[in-house]
Amino acid sequence: MSDFVYRPVRDELAYTFGGRVPVAHVRSGEVFEVHTEDCFGGRVRGPADLPSMVCQMPLLNPVSGPFFIEDAEPGDTLAVHIASIVPARGWGVSATFPYFGALTSTPRTATLQPPLDERVWVYDVDRAEGVVRYRATASDHLVELPLDPMIGTIGVAPAMEVRSTIIGDYYGGNLDTPELRAGTTLYLGVNVHGALLALGDGHARQGHGEACGVGVEIATITTLAIELIKGVDTVWPRLETDTEIMSIGCARPLEDAYRIAHKDLTTWTVDLCGMQVLDAYQLISQAARAPIGNVCDSNYTALAAVEKDLLPRLHPAYGDAHARLRRLTAKTAAGETP
Repeated sequence: MSDFVYRPVRDELAYTFGGRVPVAHVRSGEVFEVHTEDCFGGRVRGPADLPSMVCQMPLLNPVSGPFFIEDAEPGDTLAVHIASIVPARGWGVSATFPYFGALTSTPRTATLQPPLDERVWVYDVDRAEGVVRYRATASDHLVELPLDPMIGTIGVAPAMEVRSTIIGDYYGGNLDTPELRAGTTLYLGVNVHGALLALGDGHARQGHGEACGVGVEIATITTLAIELIKGVDTVWPRLETDTEIMSIGCARPLEDAYRIAHKDLTTWTVDLCGMQVLDAYQLISQAARAPIGNVCDSNYTALAAVEKDLLPRLHPAYGDAHARLRRLTAKTAAGETP
């Protein structure tokens, strides 16, 4: 049971972070359900629906929202707990495009190789079996892959500007990391009055790096819980699960995104654990994971993740907001009064 449900019609979908009138007001401590569309706005449904033919370019990657967060001001942090992500349809799609993806030339750096074909793959999304089914287009190969729903794009309004939903940056946006799954809490710094949270671009699953630039794109029904943390700034997006803390960096080249993420995780470890900087740097160097979000979009995404059990005297991040939001969503799901 949620405090409210937001189900946009196509004309209400947004293609920017910032520059939009809020669709609803949300208070800290509320749980709400958001219906999202896939990156093609639901227009690509089969192999014949080439995105260049059925989509209105460059209007890709729509998000639902934005949601005005009561009392949110610049310098605060918004904790967003993803309670559940449910595929809204029994199918998802992926695609290749000319001059897009990690393994082809781009319009800016064209080479003598021919552009990739534009092609669509349709996946069965089987919630009962917990799988998505890949079918090759040029052979009879079929394989089942684990269903692992994630939100590809989620963020707040940037400061003093409007940004396309295709871009990931300090405010969130198109992060495209499989770590943004159910059970994860995302921490975002607030840049404008009301924060203006928006989300969309669900994937039934995605490989790290999103090599071709397109996950298994799905519409979702996503349940969120939020908490506003006053007077605490967060420079780059951060994630917390029951077992790990993670920092996210977005930039080009990829090494700069990697540097941002690892610098932030190192300083976060110092703040949480009281470690000396070089000791924290050494521990992160030897113990951290570095999953890649995407290597295709306007900014690349890299993460740095470390297990909480490896950190000494860990103080709960953001006053233990992750644990509070988990309890809140559990009570809401059970029909209890929070």
